[in-house]
Amino acid sequence: MGLFWKRKNKDEFVSLGLSEARQSPQTDAQTRSAVAVKDSVAKPQPPPTSVERPFQEPVTPAEQKPASPRSPFQTSVLGLNLSMEELQAQEAALERELSARFRRAVAATRDSLSEKLDTVFQGRKQIDDQLLDELEEALIATDIGVPTTLEILDNVRRGIARKSINDIDALKQAIKDELLKILEASEREGIASETAAPDNVAPYVMMIVGVNGVGKTTTIGKLAQRIKAENNDVLICAADTFRAAASDQLAIWAERTGVPLIQQKQGTDPAAVLFDSLKAAKARGSDVLIVDTAGRLHTKSNLMSELEKMKRVAAREVEGAPHETLLVLDAVTGQNGLEQARQFLKVAGVTGIVLTKLDGTAKGGIAVAIAKELNLPIRYVGIGEQVDDLVVFDPKQYVNGLFG
Repeated sequence: MGLFWKRKNKDEFVSLGLSEARQSPQTDAQTRSAVAVKDSVAKPQPPPTSVERPFQEPVTPAEQKPASPRSPFQTSVLGLNLSMEELQAQEAALERELSARFRRAVAATRDSLSEKLDTVFQGRKQIDDQLLDELEEALIATDIGVPTTLEILDNVRRGIARKSINDIDALKQAIKDELLKILEASEREGIASETAAPDNVAPYVMMIVGVNGVGKTTTIGKLAQRIKAENNDVLICAADTFRAAASDQLAIWAERTGVPLIQQKQGTDPAAVLFDSLKAAKARGSDVLIVDTAGRLHTKSNLMSELEKMKRVAAREVEGAPHETLLVLDAVTGQNGLEQARQFLKVAGVTGIVLTKLDGTAKGGIAVAIAKELNLPIRYVGIGEQVDDLVVFDPKQYVNGLFG
């Protein structure tokens, strides 16, 4: 399991690179040489030594001092104060914690699904048509969706015909494998990772879209906090000038997270707010710009054309921007949210999904329906009320959580 945000930032050269692929000595030397050349060109004055000095001058044990609790060299981002074994133990602990949190988030869905499956499998030792029909009803009830459920069971029936599925345990495992296959296949479309854009592109622009009431503002605040916490400079653009309360809500989140907010008065052209935000982000060297947009329905043609104008402005100012257009969906709305998403896909150029309130529904199977029917990756999921309860979606953790 990696960090929440995997793009390199301007301070990454200080890192030991323990989470990156191992390089050969020759490649490593070339990288260090390239960084040194870049620094000498950018800064003709005497080279700064405050960062590199501790690594060049050996310090005897008597001279060593305990690191300050606020020292940047004590953070999990760099891990310079930890041994390899301690880092591996820390990573394993984080993975266990995430697994437990996913299990809690989908507990209602798991309980509902388990109850239905237990009823289906109770007292049965062999697989027959009646069992598969009841299994179909159980899967549809979790909002996995009719088309997705039928495809899963078609594949299961082929496995039964080949004798590769011959008992109840094998049937359960086959269903898990099918769900995981659907979720992982969706990651091959859209934008499945922020690392898809070149490292030298800055700021990385994320445009957030969706109807009002799905948790869009909260998602922006949590995204900003999580990305900033990993040593990135983040800026928020309040381009929802259509709704009076939108900027006020974002201002609260900006103050809470300590992230700068660019906003203008109600009724201002959103593209103009975005233009100012892009200029500000480039001037301050921000790593990430998160853009709020007016909560809109696909039927509002003026709002959709406004979104297209914003995208043109972004692309003109930053190469490849917006690098992601994330559609926020409320898991509680189930299949209704899926229909909203289908319409947005036609006009908004959505590259990924944020699924909020996954912990608040017994129909968490909607994640599978979204991945299958929209063929887009689920980038993040909301699994609670706290700031750190917005997490990167992990298909394996999700499926394991559904089946206990």
